[in-house]
Amino acid sequence: MEFNQFLNIIPKITSSLISGKISHDKMAPAERKKLMEAYNLEKNNPKKAAILMLIYPKNEKAHLVLILRNSYKGVHSAQIGFPGGKPEPEDDSLQATALRETFEEIGVASEKINIVRSLTEIYIPPSDFLVYPFLGFSTENLNFVPDSREVAGIIEWPIAELLNNKNCILKEMATSYSANIEIPVFKANNHFIWGATAMILCELKDIFTEIR
Repeated sequence: MEFNQFLNIIPKITSSLISGKISHDKMAPAERKKLMEAYNLEKNNPKKAAILMLIYPKNEKAHLVLILRNSYKGVHSAQIGFPGGKPEPEDDSLQATALRETFEEIGVASEKINIVRSLTEIYIPPSDFLVYPFLGFSTENLNFVPDSREVAGIIEWPIAELLNNKNCILKEMATSYSANIEIPVFKANNHFIWGATAMILCELKDIFTEIR
């Protein structure tokens, strides 16, 4: 997808009524679906976090930036995700949280980012977070400065590859739900994206597919 083409369809992206839950379910492991059937978000009051899906031009093509997290003692160690994290006292909204974390983790200042819209929030059982995704874009050719404490690498993924159905496959993996199960994943370069990140990406993919 050309970056200018993306800019032209932003009004349609803003008004899309795609069901995030339906999109999420397409990439959800079966074990997660069973767990969520018995889970009550309002009763359990999970922690909140916000992430940013940032689209930008590279060689005139629309790209999405993802991060490879460092290895650490935690459920999301060495996984692929989006810049984001927990709210801090100085954040006046979850959108502000997503922008601040993006600057802290990959070095892109909020002044360079235009927020398009929020997407459907998603609960992550292993870490007990309710994550609020935001979609934004920059018109600049970005130079990323990853925070070495949190980010092991940057993945620059063309939107065209997200929309290519051949990059959505089933793969046997070890997850928080089971030691070895077959789950839907996105193939991005030499990486595999699964879990909540894949579910959020699927909503974005479905929005693009609806309006193209």
